Amino acid sequence: MAFSAVLFDFDGVLVDTEWAIYQAWKRTFEGHGQHLPLEVYTRCIGTDFNTWSPKIHLEELTGRAFDWHDLDARRQEDIMSDLAHEGPMHGVPEVLEKLGAIGMPTAVVSSSSHAWVDGWLGKLGLADRFRTTVCRGDAPRIKPAPDLFLTAAGQLGLNPQDCLVIEDSLNGLKAAKEAGMSTWIVPNRVTQGLDFSAADRMFRSMADCLAEF
Repeated sequence: MAFSAVLFDFDGVLVDTEWAIYQAWKRTFEGHGQHLPLEVYTRCIGTDFNTWSPKIHLEELTGRAFDWHDLDARRQEDIMSDLAHEGPMHGVPEVLEKLGAIGMPTAVVSSSSHAWVDGWLGKLGLADRFRTTVCRGDAPRIKPAPDLFLTAAGQLGLNPQDCLVIEDSLNGLKAAKEAGMSTWIVPNRVTQGLDFSAADRMFRSMADCLAEF
């Protein structure tokens, strides 16, 4: 193979968290008489609200300021309720098992927090499948900056160009390419309509990647 490690994004790649998060935001907007189109919301996928903020967007649409502490708490409850029985995305366990069998180093590289990512990996019994987990706070900047991916390569003792990234978002794709890494895209329900022409390859699901390893 032309790479020495595989770096996985978390949200929307390993677990289908993105749909539940979008639906919770959509309900927040609808509760205030506004619509949140998917093509607008996807601007914040893979990064944080410094890139594009649904909070600022809703306040601009309504001309109001909101108590985000309470709204965030209720939205998080909705998300966790929707994800109560969520498992790994289709093909993920098989891909991780195959990569483990051939001795391929793997890592999770996410703009989300360690509490979120590590919590999910522990819940799903996947934590021991990865050599390292690099999240928000482990590098100066998150995606679409390349810092998280470069940090992961450094922790694995590899040159960036020797790493393959599997992503689902444009912000993740931009970050990986800026880091000098090959990038495969596996879109999900939230990101499937985006233009991923800059990716090296694109697959319908993680299961379709299995034969490539």
